Amino acid sequence: MSVALPERVDASRMVQARRSFQGRLPLASLARLRQSLAASDGVADYDLEFGRDELGIAYLAVRVDAELPLTCQRTLEVFRLPVHVDQRLGLVHDESEEAALPPGYEPLLIADGALNLADVVEDELILALPVVPLKPGAPLEWDDAAPDEADDEAKPNPFAALAKLKKAK
Repeated sequence: MSVALPERVDASRMVQARRSFQGRLPLASLARLRQSLAASDGVADYDLEFGRDELGIAYLAVRVDAELPLTCQRTLEVFRLPVHVDQRLGLVHDESEEAALPPGYEPLLIADGALNLADVVEDELILALPVVPLKPGAPLEWDDAAPDEADDEAKPNPFAALAKLKKAK
């Protein structure tokens, strides 16, 4: 177990040693994720564990918890979206190995054997982002603005006066 997150690790050595890393990453340090956030304050708590399962498949278990500041696309208010990631990534060296992964595994390509763990955490948070951020409980504005058929019948037709003139001739 380690607290400090190294920049790059040798994935096969980490699997053999069954290493794990726990700690916190500031959201401000995750440049690609930061582009989708309303603010860069906050942290992501991570727990990364390398290992081999009973089938001999090398994996990286990723657990991340964070509250991401997003802008609601309905109200334009900033809100914090709680995100929990619990993913098992099968370590593959080329794309042909992907088909051999059992159900429940997502492939993680490590072609050169080295892995940037902060990038893995950032990738999982990016994948957890909603396509359209909506604050829970935001009003459905389009339901309130939808025209009501009863209102249409009560409004006078502006062309009714023209119809009367046409009939009078």
